[in-house]
Amino acid sequence: MLDLTYDAPKPKVIAGATGDWELVIGLEVHAQVATAAKLFSGASTQFGAEPNSNVAFVDAGMPGMLPVINEGCVAQAVRTGLGLKAEINLWSAFDRKNYFYPDLPQGYQISQLYNPIVGEGEVLVEMGNGTARRVRIERIHLEQDAGKSIHDMDPAMSFVDLNRTGVALMEIVSRPDIRGPEEAAAYVGKLRQIMRYLGTCDGNMQNGNLRADVNVSVCRPGDYEKYQATQDFSHLGTRCEIKNMNSMRFIQMAIEFEARRQIAILEDGGKVSQETRLYDPDRNETRSMRSKEEAHDYRYFPDPDLLPLEIEQAWVDDIAAKLPELPDDKKARFMGDFGLSDYDASVLTAELANAVYFEQVAERRDGKLAANWVINELFGRLKKEDHSIEESPVSPEQLGKIVGLITKGDISGKIAKDLFEIIYTEGGDPEEIVEARGMKQVTDTGAIEAAVDAVIAENPAQVEKAKANPKLAGWFVGQVMKATGGKANPAAVNDLVTKKLGL
Repeated sequence: MLDLTYDAPKPKVIAGATGDWELVIGLEVHAQVATAAKLFSGASTQFGAEPNSNVAFVDAGMPGMLPVINEGCVAQAVRTGLGLKAEINLWSAFDRKNYFYPDLPQGYQISQLYNPIVGEGEVLVEMGNGTARRVRIERIHLEQDAGKSIHDMDPAMSFVDLNRTGVALMEIVSRPDIRGPEEAAAYVGKLRQIMRYLGTCDGNMQNGNLRADVNVSVCRPGDYEKYQATQDFSHLGTRCEIKNMNSMRFIQMAIEFEARRQIAILEDGGKVSQETRLYDPDRNETRSMRSKEEAHDYRYFPDPDLLPLEIEQAWVDDIAAKLPELPDDKKARFMGDFGLSDYDASVLTAELANAVYFEQVAERRDGKLAANWVINELFGRLKKEDHSIEESPVSPEQLGKIVGLITKGDISGKIAKDLFEIIYTEGGDPEEIVEARGMKQVTDTGAIEAAVDAVIAENPAQVEKAKANPKLAGWFVGQVMKATGGKANPAAVNDLVTKKLGL
């Protein structure tokens, strides 16, 4: 496991006119389950299909159509729960959440209010400098997504696309353990990372496959500790929910605005109303959407068309046995096996594809050198050209060979950069290119010594300066490297220059 210090939540403190205030944040993250079919029908979940083309009769709310549970969705929810170190409930049940909206043709949503499939778990959110925060997960339940209302295609009408209707969502509900905007964004990022490693959600926030409802309240210093001692939520202040956030940056900005809005109301002698709000990124403000409903407003009751969901422990154990290595474990292994820094290991494990690429480069090679080339040279170039690792023109095998050539002393760091440019733009086998283009590093000490002698003989004035100030010996090293076209072994050049100048 990672050697981390687990800090108690450190609240963001906002100074108000009447004293300091602290933030309290809880999140409900809606993650689209990565399956080919919907939760209760065989309709496709493909993104970008023609409107209303991925709709089964049950999704459209046709009379007499009965839902049939998708076992793959259940398995993905269990897999996610295990990845979050959560309790898996072998008995769970589905409920109907009744409300009317044009893109919800059934007139209700099938969800799990009373008996969710996953119970309490936790997420360790790294905050830098070797510290992490422990955010408790209250529950994960399965539910249907709604469709999409489209308001910008006609000035007088709205349109409805039901392709998303019935797509399986995992709602991951946290405790109010998050104490600042940066921590909230980091928490969502960590959930996304874990689910992408597990393969349970692709985490594509632009497509709406990962969205967060952010609950924000403010309280006076010391009130959060009272809540922890009593579990009395009244100490935390009245919360407002900001719906459907699909950007880490906007999550932070919305929390900051909402907290200051609530503080202004309270300090003016008013009361914060519990409500659902929307965030407008263009104006950087939240606005009221509707008053916050309670469970009784939705008239929840057990879904009569679905039997309780009973799963066997052996099935859960089989899923657990097949879990992949998760981000924290992979990061710890990279630091231990390859001697990487916390930062480098974090960069390389941020995305599973990055970690897989690096391991192929570093296999049976210098791990630190491989990490340096992957992070600085490859990632730097890909970022500059707005490419992903999957679009890299340099394969792990090619970059691994470059690292191997450096380690063997066949090429210098400077030559390696020239070679990387050739591979990136032209392709080819690095070893063959080095041979064919005469790029191999000169390691013949006789040839290097001759070059050093020539530079010293041609620059007597610089020799005297270097003897008076040994730091100037680097000038001779540079001249020898220039004279040899950068092919001389830098370490050998430095040793010979030092010896020849008597330094």
